[in-house]
Amino acid sequence: MTRELAEVLACPACGGALDGLACTACAAVYAAPNGIPDLRLPGDPRSDAVRDFYSVAPFPGYPPRMSLSGLRARARRSELARALDAAIPGDARILEVGCGTGQMSLFLAGADRLIVGADFQRASLALGRAAAARFGVEGVHFVETDLRAPGLRAGAFDVVLALGVLHHTPDPRFAFRAIARLVRPGGVVVVTLYHALARLPHRLRRGVARLFRYKVVPFDPVLRDRAAEPARREAWLRDQYLHPEEHRHLLGEVRRWFEENDVAFLRTLPSCLFGAPVLEGPELFEPAGDDWRLEEAVAQLGWIPTLAAEGGVFATVGRRAG
Repeated sequence: MTRELAEVLACPACGGALDGLACTACAAVYAAPNGIPDLRLPGDPRSDAVRDFYSVAPFPGYPPRMSLSGLRARARRSELARALDAAIPGDARILEVGCGTGQMSLFLAGADRLIVGADFQRASLALGRAAAARFGVEGVHFVETDLRAPGLRAGAFDVVLALGVLHHTPDPRFAFRAIARLVRPGGVVVVTLYHALARLPHRLRRGVARLFRYKVVPFDPVLRDRAAEPARREAWLRDQYLHPEEHRHLLGEVRRWFEENDVAFLRTLPSCLFGAPVLEGPELFEPAGDDWRLEEAVAQLGWIPTLAAEGGVFATVGRRAG
């Protein structure tokens, strides 16, 4: 384990500093099977059900013969991924919570960035670590831990990403409180969640698919695109249609989470302002501008057709006070 990684890890039981993988406060000792530190305490039944669910088909998985250049090209199709790469400094400490198989962590690697991909599913982490070794990507580390008791040092990260994970936790509000503590004062937190309105078309598709026992799933462009990739198709089908835990949110609810944890709201993606330009540079971490709640409410209705194709996910960006 590198010195840089050791500085951002902590004992999940008491929060104490680690010397190697031994807690200097409570003397607990942890292991790192296959090079992935195991800093996960026993979970509750609902969290364990989600963890077992992902053990069958780790999400999102890697296409056959994927290369680093191919991974980067695929990631750059996402406005959020491009904006994150442009906005995050070259020497930042980055935590991706619920990293799954680690594609975003690998995409953001570069310069002098330290990236920690954290997840509670070891099979997913093993795929990410293997891909990092195969692609020759440095500066990315994977850690097995859980947001109920994270084995990560409070305030250790410049940027904390929770991309598509909080809505699969038993208590998303509690989970956000946990990740907000991990970002340093003045640092940035980015969360993506299912939007309560933009998720409606998907829920209709899921209802029809259930009638056909998921043998027929109408109008899902992602499943159609993955027809020649059975493993990744299965991972998407399970994640989107069979998940045991799912929550949906409106922006107002997320803004209340931010206020409760001294995180200043900066912007959303898509924008909640009419006529906002596509993000091209580091402005992702800057305030969007006007803050008119009526415009925000109407703009969310416009997210229904734009976000429906890939499940209705929206991003919210904030900066921790201080």
